[in-house]
Amino acid sequence: MGDGFVFIEIVIFAMIAAFLVYRLRSVLGRRTGEERQRSNPFTSAPGAAKPDNVVPLPERNRPRPDVAPGADVVMSDEPLSLAASIDQIRAADPTFDEKHFLEGSKAAFAMIVDAFARGDTATLRPLLADDVYDSFAQVIRDRQAAGEQHEARIEQVREAEVVEAKLDAGRTARVTVRLVSDQVNVVRDRNGAIVDGDPKALVENTDVWTFARNLRSRDPNWALVEVRPVQ
Repeated sequence: MGDGFVFIEIVIFAMIAAFLVYRLRSVLGRRTGEERQRSNPFTSAPGAAKPDNVVPLPERNRPRPDVAPGADVVMSDEPLSLAASIDQIRAADPTFDEKHFLEGSKAAFAMIVDAFARGDTATLRPLLADDVYDSFAQVIRDRQAAGEQHEARIEQVREAEVVEAKLDAGRTARVTVRLVSDQVNVVRDRNGAIVDGDPKALVENTDVWTFARNLRSRDPNWALVEVRPVQ
C-alpha cells in the first residue's frame, strides 16, 4: 500500500512538472555596478549578426490601422515605425499579441538565464537559435574546464518592452525586447571561493534580446536569435 501511494505521488509530480514546462513554451510560442562586466553571452553573443535596421521607438498612442486577417503583407524598402512593423507581423499572423508575447519573453528570459548558469544545455537547446546556442554552450564548456560555477538568480524582471520589430521576406518575424531585471550573479572557483560578484548584492541588468519565428512554420515557438550589448 505504501509503495502504491509513493508511485501515485511520483506520477502526480511528473504531471505537474510537465504541465509547467508546457505552459512556459506555450506562452512564448503562442502567436500571439562597480562590478566586473559579466563575461557571458547574455551581454554579447560572439558572432551574432548586427541588426541591419535599428528602428527608433515611435509614439505608441496613434490608432492602429485596420488590418484584415490573412491580408497580403506589402513589403517596402522604406524603414517602418515600430507600430507599423508590429502591424505588419500581425497582418501575417493575426493571432500575434504584443502583451502576451512580452509575458512569454520574460518567462523565456528567466528560464534561459537559469539554465545557462546551471550549464543545462538540454533546456537551452530548444530555446536558442543554432549560433546562439553554440556561443552559450562554448562558454559553459570553458567554465566547466576552468572548474568555475556560475550562480544566477533573477529576483524580478521589472521592465519588458518591445523596442524593434521586423518581418523578413514576409515570413520570419523578429521582435527585439529590452529587459530590465534585478539579479544576483556570483562566480566561484573550483574550491567554492568567490571570484566575482556578491551573493548579497542585487544588481540591475539591462539585456536586449531578439526572438524570431517563421510564421509559416507549424512550430509555434519563438527562438532567441540575438543577444545585443546595451549601448
